[in-house]
Amino acid sequence: MPAPAVRPVPGVDVPDARGRTGLDRVGADLDRNPDVRVLDVELLAAAWHVLRRTTLEVRGRDGTWQRQQRETYDRGNGATVLLYDADRRTVLLARQFRWPVYVNGHPDGMLLETAAGLLDDDDAATAVRREAAEELGVVIGAMEPVFEVYMSPGSVTERLHFFAAPYSPLSRAGSGGGLADEGEDIEVCELTVDEALAQVADGRICDAKTVMLLQWSVLSGPFAPPRS
Repeated sequence: MPAPAVRPVPGVDVPDARGRTGLDRVGADLDRNPDVRVLDVELLAAAWHVLRRTTLEVRGRDGTWQRQQRETYDRGNGATVLLYDADRRTVLLARQFRWPVYVNGHPDGMLLETAAGLLDDDDAATAVRREAAEELGVVIGAMEPVFEVYMSPGSVTERLHFFAAPYSPLSRAGSGGGLADEGEDIEVCELTVDEALAQVADGRICDAKTVMLLQWSVLSGPFAPPRS
């Protein structure tokens, strides 16, 4: 009996729905760390984002090698921006439904967040300007990079670029609300920074990127006390 034909795997041998191939080779040739050897990369799922299982060996501080398997979720990198009005001491945030938090205990899944999105094929600054316009209706002028952070390094590859930018009533050129064809239904919310910090304290604002930017804003950003 002839051996069964090997079916090509989308995303590996043939293009997947997004035109990608070779998704099982990402990370296979990494050699920047002499204490890490990559043995195998398996593609577990490739819908919009990519789930991989990598087998590797890691050399510990005692010199012994340990074989490990790690699953990584690759959704690309992203960017977020805190929009603030220093004169009125306000910030502009987006309220939207987030299924992952709703299914993990959040009362209603409605999160208050800074504007954010994936980079796709853009650089971080271009991407975050796009998201601010789509979600909050604000055309950003000058913008300050704040930091770059791996948000969930145990399993998610994403690196998030953080920015801050001033806004005013004059820069709110649109109504925001997001893109309906992407299922977005975003409420634009303006709060004083003190109201926002109070909501961080009582748990109503519980999105990591938003908490980080709000705390930065009062520690060393636009709402920080003047240095003597």
